[in-house]
Amino acid sequence: MAISTLTRLSTFATSPLSSALFFRHFGKTTIFTVATKKKCQPLSSKTMSSLQDTKITAPFGSWKSPITADVVSGSSKRLGGTAVDPQGNLFWLESRPSESGRVVLVKEASKAGDEPIDITPPEFAVRTLAQEYGGGAFRISGDTVIFSHYKDQRLYKQSITSKDSCPVPITPDYGGPVISYADGIFDSRFNRYITVMEDRRVSSINSTTTITAVPLDDGNIQEPKVLVSGNDFYAFPRLDPKGERMAWIEWSHPNMPWDKSELWVGYISETGDVYNCVCLAGYDSNIVESPTEPKWSPTGELFFITDRKNGFWNLHKWDEAKNEVLPLYPLNAEFARPLWVFGMNSYEFIKSEAGKTLIACTYRQNGRSYLGILDDVQGSFSLLDVAFTDIENITSWNNYLYVEGASAVQPSSVAKVTLDGHKLNLVDFKIVWSSSSDCLKYESYFSRPELIEFPTEVPGQNAYAYYYPPTNPLYQASQEEKPPLLLKSHGGPTAETRGILNLSIQYWTSRGWAFVDVNYGGSTGYGREFRERLLGRWGIVDVDDCCSCARFLLENGKADKERLCITGGSAGGYTTLAALAFRDTFKAGASLYGVADLSLLRAETHKFESRYLDKLVGDEKAYFERSPINFVDKFSCPIILFQGLEDKVVPPDQARKIYKALKEKGLPVALVEYEGEQHGFRKAENIKFTIEQQMVFFARLIGGFGVADPITPIKIDNFDKH
Repeated sequence: MAISTLTRLSTFATSPLSSALFFRHFGKTTIFTVATKKKCQPLSSKTMSSLQDTKITAPFGSWKSPITADVVSGSSKRLGGTAVDPQGNLFWLESRPSESGRVVLVKEASKAGDEPIDITPPEFAVRTLAQEYGGGAFRISGDTVIFSHYKDQRLYKQSITSKDSCPVPITPDYGGPVISYADGIFDSRFNRYITVMEDRRVSSINSTTTITAVPLDDGNIQEPKVLVSGNDFYAFPRLDPKGERMAWIEWSHPNMPWDKSELWVGYISETGDVYNCVCLAGYDSNIVESPTEPKWSPTGELFFITDRKNGFWNLHKWDEAKNEVLPLYPLNAEFARPLWVFGMNSYEFIKSEAGKTLIACTYRQNGRSYLGILDDVQGSFSLLDVAFTDIENITSWNNYLYVEGASAVQPSSVAKVTLDGHKLNLVDFKIVWSSSSDCLKYESYFSRPELIEFPTEVPGQNAYAYYYPPTNPLYQASQEEKPPLLLKSHGGPTAETRGILNLSIQYWTSRGWAFVDVNYGGSTGYGREFRERLLGRWGIVDVDDCCSCARFLLENGKADKERLCITGGSAGGYTTLAALAFRDTFKAGASLYGVADLSLLRAETHKFESRYLDKLVGDEKAYFERSPINFVDKFSCPIILFQGLEDKVVPPDQARKIYKALKEKGLPVALVEYEGEQHGFRKAENIKFTIEQQMVFFARLIGGFGVADPITPIKIDNFDKH
């Protein structure tokens, strides 16, 4: 394709005086200057009260909002895990869009009013590229942290108590980031660090994964020692309290870990080797299950989560004496999430004042999360009434739980949950970290998600979504007008969208858009049967369910039929393109690092997902018939594409091929490529540019309104004359 047909962003900066946008366009440097305007400010409660009956009537989509693209991009800090040291100090891993997505380990302030302390020096970033999605990039023990450094992917050791401590490498230098480590644990018995290791030296798309041991002897860097090998993938190496047994999860192609995996236990010899390995779950061909998150209790009992029998991920325990697996609290709810990233921690062991070992855990049911304490001896579960409706990881220390969660009015946060002496009742709930600490000043503009259940194409089967109505305290539309609707198809596709505060959604709704986030058949959170609706039918079930959701909202008067738009990233980008190619429901779409050619994806993607499509798609005929690139003649509406040039999950050729084909067909189309971005955008300037260009693209092509923000649109091929 000709270079002049796309916009590639290598740098992007804003000036506080001129609000100039700098980016490379048509292979040259172009400067667009945007007039500075007075910002729309959040309202006080007094002002809100006085304006209740004086709303401005203006078209949907044209409303002014203080939730700007700068606010959205600045609120996009991501949490990469939490930990507590022996003194009870909380640490967390956060990514910072303002620092080009750099990931930093942070220690909580020593006293109220002080600022948290960055542990990671400015020249380092804590991030692993294991299986591309990473996770489990650090572990704390005593006064030491071991972490993966993003630039070279080596493991480093650093003191967390010594001021200005310099990280020291503990793994060999292979001349580049060709070996990654994740999900590690300290082994005090042999003074080593046991970790999952992904070796890409021979092949970047057919890597070798093992469980290895890295010596922690100071000043003596050695080659890691392989402890467990032979299968395609490993996760969750976990030692018992005495360091005598190790549990782990493994799985092999063509399965993904949520399809079928195995739980193994091996014994540790006097020389540190693993022997007498036995498979505890996943070996029986008559039992379909995917065990995950093994963990040893303080007394040496092995617990884990699996979805045998009822099809939901529930807590289980291994009775070693009888070699039996026992369910603890059977419930049609999910106590775990799909293993996309390493280091998940859905439950923790805690001790009551009476010395009883209890389990703090979370489960998900009917579109929301619950936190509670499980007494596995009595089989009882005590719910804790917390402000989160969505909960992910849990970390514990003494009388506290540190819970990662969110709600419809609370963004991704960490809360300190204080328990009573019996560990069964909530004493206090306090937010100690927030991805957007000042976002609550915009609360009057927040649209609350409404969980909807809608009928699908299959009689008797329903799917789910979160609907966000247009909401702005200053504006209203005429009674005759229906709002434009943006439907989002989540990535994965084996994943779940959740009804939590997301300012990128509020950006749309506060400007007068309706927004709906769909959990189509194949999503997680609703058990294995719902999850497996997509097997062999990706590109059919997800597309049908998204179209059914849009029709459901139309029938209920929630949207304008002529202004239905669809967006999605990664697998959601594929669903977007497939919906636009094979259905006529939507009038425009935006694909973010989406898939256009299923066969090309299978050939080029990384090892972790290289056989994922075998189960989702099927035979060669299905690969061809469900690839939008092969049916360009069926597209009939405008599309904008966004792509990171370092993406190894969905390589840039996917976006370039569909862009070129649509341009040659004569459809309005635009492609934005970001240098330095991978699968998902981490840099604040690119997050901002993406959401603004989607907004103005839809407004210009199908909206019928002018946007209130000063956005300079990029060139749209087959639409703009110059």
